Amino acid sequence: MKTQFSLLLIFLSLNLFAQETWHEIPAKGEAMKRHENSFVECNGKFYALGGRGDRSVDEFDPKTSTWKKVADAPMEISHFQAVSFENEIWVVGAFTGGYPHETPIEYCWIFNPETKSWRKGPKLPEGRVRGSAGVVVKDGKIYLVCGIQDGHYEGFVPWFDVLDPESGTWESLPDAPRARDHVSAAIVGNRLYLAGGRTSHAAVGQVLETTIDEIDYYDFETGKWETISTKIPTPRAGNSNLGIGPYLVIMNGESAAQESAHAEVEVLDTRNNTWKTLAPLNQGRHGTGTVYLDGKIYVAAGSANRGGGPELNTIEVLDWEKAIKQ
Repeated sequence: MKTQFSLLLIFLSLNLFAQETWHEIPAKGEAMKRHENSFVECNGKFYALGGRGDRSVDEFDPKTSTWKKVADAPMEISHFQAVSFENEIWVVGAFTGGYPHETPIEYCWIFNPETKSWRKGPKLPEGRVRGSAGVVVKDGKIYLVCGIQDGHYEGFVPWFDVLDPESGTWESLPDAPRARDHVSAAIVGNRLYLAGGRTSHAAVGQVLETTIDEIDYYDFETGKWETISTKIPTPRAGNSNLGIGPYLVIMNGESAAQESAHAEVEVLDTRNNTWKTLAPLNQGRHGTGTVYLDGKIYVAAGSANRGGGPELNTIEVLDWEKAIKQ
């Protein structure tokens, strides 16, 4: 009896402290395989859009775990961080065309999930057109930061611009502390964070090797950039960042350190700049986005290895509220 009780205590303690893990969703329907795409939430549903080549807009309903195709793309759109704004999805700072001279798309493209239609939005700021940039929404404005002008070849920039979607006008803001492309931006509190990314420079044979360690943030109260004292634990580009409460969540990505895409999930507590490591993805991936909804993080699509494939269409979920408490 005593032995059975001891075994029960051991079992309970192991389960009590077991790390919350990612789970692949056995989805109904099928999404296109894609990478260098975006994955974004709008009005409670998720949208995988863009990627290299001809890729449809696929909608995922988390309530029914069902994928369905809802539209075609207006053109090839890749290397972008789509954002939801006023019940629509905005594509700002994207590329079209093939490696290594992908061409920046001069206009924003806007997808309306209700009408399942695209329309052309404002032009990017004159002389500051680029792709593979970070994009966020804050207080009714759309912010575009960093990026690169000539695909993977050269022309990485630290530029920072804000768009007033109502008027279609841009304003230039102070440059970020360093240029970076293949970058994801995230809002945490009253700050815009940049973590990961690189300076792609195929002109000198340096692409995957140029990942950036430093983490920079723009403080909207002071109007100034700062660099935090700690560096990203796993340097990578083509990663995805999320702001959840006081936390910056960094996941996905590629680097010269390994052939497989990164599965590490690292969390920065911005209150004291300390790190916490969550369970890794079941499938490492890069060149896609993440969604946070109702206490859970979702990730879909992307490339399983650094570079161009194999492309994925699987979707995974993590219970964030359980994971962060462990």
